[in-house]
Amino acid sequence: MAGFDTGSGDDDIIAGINITPLVDIILVVLIIFMVTTSYIVKEQIKVDLPRAASGEAEVTSTLTFKVSKDGEYFLDGNETSLDNIGATVKTRVAEDPTIRAIIAADKGVEYGSVIDLIDTIKQNGLEKFALNIEKKAAATSVSESP
Repeated sequence: MAGFDTGSGDDDIIAGINITPLVDIILVVLIIFMVTTSYIVKEQIKVDLPRAASGEAEVTSTLTFKVSKDGEYFLDGNETSLDNIGATVKTRVAEDPTIRAIIAADKGVEYGSVIDLIDTIKQNGLEKFALNIEKKAAATSVSESP
């Protein structure tokens, strides 16, 4: 008979949507984002640095702090104590509220010494500071084949 359905099942309606390709694409994009963000995060240290629209803009005054390997504190090149640092910071912040600090610490110094310095300057009104670092050179390895 013409037009008679034999029931072979080839013309059945697909009731569901195949989401396997969609999941594959999403996972690949997720992996790409995870890999690229790990490279971006490793290169950055979050510090609040001054900004200027031009080179002729007024430079804000800064206090330079150094912490030696022995835990000695220096303010603008002169050895001092945390108490003196606190008094100096309080005076300088009263004179110039936009003053900033640059902290340079020896890599062998105890972590607590740097934290004590940061606490002292923050308790005396200086909120903006930067940590002075040297960026490591990219390691290039040369291997010799036998």
